[in-house]
Amino acid sequence: MPAKYSHTKKRPPGSAKKTSSTHSKDHRRPNLHVDRNITQAMSAVSKLERTIAEVLLIRFEQDIARLFSTHLYCVALLHLPTFVMRCITVGGPGWIAANADCDEIKDFFRSIIGMDLRQAGERVATKSVLWSYTALRHFALSNNVQICRKRGLHSLRLLPHYDALQAHLDTLQAMPAPAFSKPPHLGPLSDGARALEEACEAKYSKTSVHGGDWDPEWRQKIRVGYERISQTLWRVAREFDVRGYGLVLREKLTAKWCECGCSTDHLSEVCEKTVREDEEESGVRPGKQREWDGRGSGVYGWETEDEEDIWDIDLDFVSVDPDECEDHSHSHIPEFDMTIGQLMEYRYFQAEREKEQGNAAYKRGEFELAIDHYKTAHMIEPEMPHYQLNMAAAYLKLHKWMDAESSCNTALSQHKSVKGHWRRSQARKNQGRIVDAVKDLRAVLRLQPSNREAQIELAALTPPEPPIDKNQNRRTPRNPQPSPSSSNRIGPSCSSSSAGSSSSRVPLVDHTTPPRKAGKQKPKGPPFPRTDADNYKLAISCLPLTVDIPAMTDLLAYAKNHTQSGQPSKGKRTSSSTFSAPKGVKTTSETFSYPSWDRYLVKKVSS
Repeated sequence: MPAKYSHTKKRPPGSAKKTSSTHSKDHRRPNLHVDRNITQAMSAVSKLERTIAEVLLIRFEQDIARLFSTHLYCVALLHLPTFVMRCITVGGPGWIAANADCDEIKDFFRSIIGMDLRQAGERVATKSVLWSYTALRHFALSNNVQICRKRGLHSLRLLPHYDALQAHLDTLQAMPAPAFSKPPHLGPLSDGARALEEACEAKYSKTSVHGGDWDPEWRQKIRVGYERISQTLWRVAREFDVRGYGLVLREKLTAKWCECGCSTDHLSEVCEKTVREDEEESGVRPGKQREWDGRGSGVYGWETEDEEDIWDIDLDFVSVDPDECEDHSHSHIPEFDMTIGQLMEYRYFQAEREKEQGNAAYKRGEFELAIDHYKTAHMIEPEMPHYQLNMAAAYLKLHKWMDAESSCNTALSQHKSVKGHWRRSQARKNQGRIVDAVKDLRAVLRLQPSNREAQIELAALTPPEPPIDKNQNRRTPRNPQPSPSSSNRIGPSCSSSSAGSSSSRVPLVDHTTPPRKAGKQKPKGPPFPRTDADNYKLAISCLPLTVDIPAMTDLLAYAKNHTQSGQPSKGKRTSSSTFSAPKGVKTTSETFSYPSWDRYLVKKVSS
């Protein structure tokens, strides 16, 4: 007997085979109709679950856009008047109106909006899932679908109504992509303008900023400036893509959503108790539900002037109950007592520490080490795009064009930034993809029309057409000498501040002709003449924040893996950062940049 069958026990010759009392295997041909029915049923359940998951995802994106737009409206109403006052203290009453669209202001807005949006998942995910379940529940009740009091809505009961669910999904998909814009149900910013005028009159109208009386038209200038700076805030916010945030819930609804029905059933079991308690408290009767109306507990005054700003709420609840944790060996560690707000801040500080170490390695020319630090920073805080931009800069130094483009793609999926488009244009140009590089350069000029480096690069990649020779009716070249191929040149530095060094490497072309249709037109100026004070260059810098960071590694792993759970409290935020180390934990004091609406400095740098 071959060795591979040596373990098989032989039956002695002549011995009869024993009859077995167990049921023998049925070797009859299977019923193909039964198998086909099972396959079709599982396919129907899978389609139903994917439809439910896509509905949850689209409504989640819409909720982020709506609630963050409400937050920006509150920022324009409460924080922008203070920002205007600080600027006019240095530059005079007309400075904001004349410079509302300058890069200094827009970069300041971008940094804070990015900081606020990184919290979108923690602040919106739980509420959005509850609202979407409420909408599914209303749909089920409208179609006489029974709902269990303990386990909630079973998704299999919705199979007969799959066509209606798919029709609702088609309606959601046909809507414009959610974006940040002023909520139409909220009124004008007249209260903010009125408060700004009163504050300026009390503080500045009878005094002087520059040695003389204020301009008699200061009221109009301040009013116009406040209106223009509010418009700038919304324009900057629209550079950010809603689909790049809330990544934890997004992954659960796409890659981790079970298509057998258990994910929806688990969601129902978790949400049903909250929905019933809310109905009992609010006195909602079963006959009052409307299909796809997801208004439930959470935000008050949904789409009314009383809607609250959930970014102004402290996330002072513990993310995971130690009694519910599977690994009880770490239940004694103090970070399990940290709130979601504290963990979010700690996550940001850890990522910034890695970024600073990466910047130091980058300056030393150790680009591979810098990339490792930037990767770690992005792993800790994946919803801050500038870590990917730093990785792209290091990849460009190493001539890894495809990796640089990939990093830029990730960053641009969250924020359409000047650096992202510029660095991707360099990566694409060095891959020989000139058409795609030109698209990125035009995107740079749409965001920053005054970017001289992008203008020169665009003119180099798309030289103007030569003039037509009327005698021969053909085009004649401007320069008889052939210009070198752009794919053979070394691209300019990935830093946007290196315009002088990069221009010397651009081929000789006619730079006097502006790029065709590159960038947008210069915005219309204010309805009054510009003064010398309006030409002042102001610097707006965020004040650094010194915090005590716990010296423990378990907290880092916990902060990365436990987010977007729990219910927010009703308490108001008392400061920019809610982080404070747990008691009894060894800490080290470190200083970080922390953009916020109440910690910044405005100063004049030149006249």
